[in-house]
Amino acid sequence: MLHKELLKHLDQLGIRFIRILWCDNANILRGKAVHRGTLSEYLQHGVGICAAQQAIPVMYDAPVAGSGLGPVGEVRLVPDWSTFTSLPYAPGHARVLGDMISNGSPWSLCPRNFLKAMVAEAKREGLDVIAAFENEFYLLRRTPNGIVPADETVFAATLGMDLQQGVIDAIAEALIQQGMPIEQYYPESGPGQQEISILYTHALGAADQQIAFRETVRAIALQHNLTASFLPKIFADLAGSGCHLHLSLWHEGDNLIPNPNADGSLSEVARRFIAGILHHLPALMALTTPSTNSYRRIQPHCWSGAFRCWGMDNREAAVRVPTNPAAPSPTHFEFKTVDATANPYLALGAVIAAGLNGVRHCLDLGTGVTVDPGTLTESERTVHGIDRLPATLGESITQLSSDAVLLDALGADLARAYLAVRQAEWEAMKDFDLEAEVKLLLERY
Repeated sequence: MLHKELLKHLDQLGIRFIRILWCDNANILRGKAVHRGTLSEYLQHGVGICAAQQAIPVMYDAPVAGSGLGPVGEVRLVPDWSTFTSLPYAPGHARVLGDMISNGSPWSLCPRNFLKAMVAEAKREGLDVIAAFENEFYLLRRTPNGIVPADETVFAATLGMDLQQGVIDAIAEALIQQGMPIEQYYPESGPGQQEISILYTHALGAADQQIAFRETVRAIALQHNLTASFLPKIFADLAGSGCHLHLSLWHEGDNLIPNPNADGSLSEVARRFIAGILHHLPALMALTTPSTNSYRRIQPHCWSGAFRCWGMDNREAAVRVPTNPAAPSPTHFEFKTVDATANPYLALGAVIAAGLNGVRHCLDLGTGVTVDPGTLTESERTVHGIDRLPATLGESITQLSSDAVLLDALGADLARAYLAVRQAEWEAMKDFDLEAEVKLLLERY
């Protein structure tokens, strides 16, 4: 869109503020809003942000030690106008996602640019990655005695639909108005817990949509006097919230997931891609489940992907391959060991890097698991090549720190800053109990 056309379009929409957003290494959504009256000064070069923003942890607004970043250094947050949308829940405001630019080029620490690079790597292998993030979240009320679920219903209860119809309808309509078609909605297992799934799109668009989804749900919940939280584990004795990642691989319009023999199995490239994800999963978790709170959710028998394995229609496996009632089948796979404390650009980019490593090195996927892996003895799991995934953020940080493939994909600068943020968060919160975590993180995520 030409600048004159853009400005005219903003005036037609009655836009007063344009929020330019970025997502940092702690997965905090941040933005600077430019007023329409001065926007022409920012159209080409965006707004300035301190380079140290990529060294900020979730606990406080100050750079962490060991990140390589400090008070000196400026990058430009340049709008990607293809992501522009007016905000149906905030009349007069619009959102656009920004790319971090340094000295006229993509900054090495920009998460969005990292995902772009991984998408390009996949393209060089003849693969187009299509994805969707599937969010679970709680609707909560604040009371004098603390936060409580917005209702007391159970999984898929129609009473839950009736009780929350107003806020769910408003969320759905706002998502649709922003170009995110709704696929399904239902109350989840926890009281007041919801799941709204939106349709898949290309990888970069999927990560952009994840940012917009979180923003929309949170804002509309507030307008209904509710708090929406995507925090993985809020209540010790209630279901946790995941953010499952659904993926498919394409080439020139053809879905590469099903076996060409149409026998209901995976193709060879799909098997190798999934094998790469599983091979790197202990390290990937520092990017896909990156908070101390994440590991309270990832427990056996909780459908959270606590074991390194895969299976057809197996919701306890880290990777589930759903079958379809009619051919073609399967058409995609679901990576379960993900939650919404993850920066979607880093998480999806790292998953692509891991999968491509599996493709390039012809990694063997092995046999799918047909039972709950948590019911197997340790010796049985060993025989089948199944192991328990890291139980703490500290363990996954250690794994990522020695994973040459993922570190190389991230690049030295981004890897250094990211690991420094993760390490600072681990050191600060490793001894927190659940109540302390929730108090700090509930509204961050």
